Amino acid sequence: MMKPGVLIISHGSRDKTWVSIVEEAVGHLSLEKELPVAVSFLELVEGCLIQDGINELEHAGVTDIIVIPLFVSSGSTHIDEIEYALGAKAAPERETDLERFTVNARIHFGYPVDDDPDIAVMIWDKVRELSANPQRETILLVGHGSKHDGFRQRWEQGISSLAERVRTVSGVAAADYGLLNPDSIRSRTVYWQEQGYDVLVAPLFLSEGYFTKVVIPERLQGLKYAYSGRTLLPHPLLPHWIEEQVNTMLVKLRAQV
Repeated sequence: MMKPGVLIISHGSRDKTWVSIVEEAVGHLSLEKELPVAVSFLELVEGCLIQDGINELEHAGVTDIIVIPLFVSSGSTHIDEIEYALGAKAAPERETDLERFTVNARIHFGYPVDDDPDIAVMIWDKVRELSANPQRETILLVGHGSKHDGFRQRWEQGISSLAERVRTVSGVAAADYGLLNPDSIRSRTVYWQEQGYDVLVAPLFLSEGYFTKVVIPERLQGLKYAYSGRTLLPHPLLPHWIEEQVNTMLVKLRAQV
């Protein structure tokens, strides 16, 4: 008899506030009451690592684990190594130190944020307060990016599509993106300023941290732009994004029985 469960995986942080924000978002999920849910982290959160989450679900009798990778881009190398370590793919695209987990249940691997419509709404909600003259504004999404071939292209594809969704939702004149790696956020900001636009910078990160508080302002030092540093979480739509993905996968699973 099949018994599904949900494993939500995020990166992890030494910052307890960062961890609690993720756990709080998961706590607002509206899923079937009998559906076990475990929150786990790739690193830095002792007692809540991925193997801990697997063990928790299997101890509850779960036979099929729906994995929701709570990352902002499929261009993240972490997605690749986690999928491999869970046994959902035969080999990683890049060499990894992450060893295979001990898993008895069947793994059903989901997808990260990328260009989901819910995320576009979340971004606009976070940057809306900066907008004063939409007809002369550009929203610049800023993501971490990747220097690795293949991964960089996935980052670019997802964030460029998401930028277009944000433009449509917000009604501003334009939306664009810049990456920290390889660095393009300063050049994109300068470009739009030269076109006569006010630039509203929107960080594409789950929670506030070193990159949003230090790196982005440093890269844009001396330029005129609007920036609140507000990240995706907390936001009530994130639980909805998780629910939609879980429910879709549950339907597919049950149709196979």
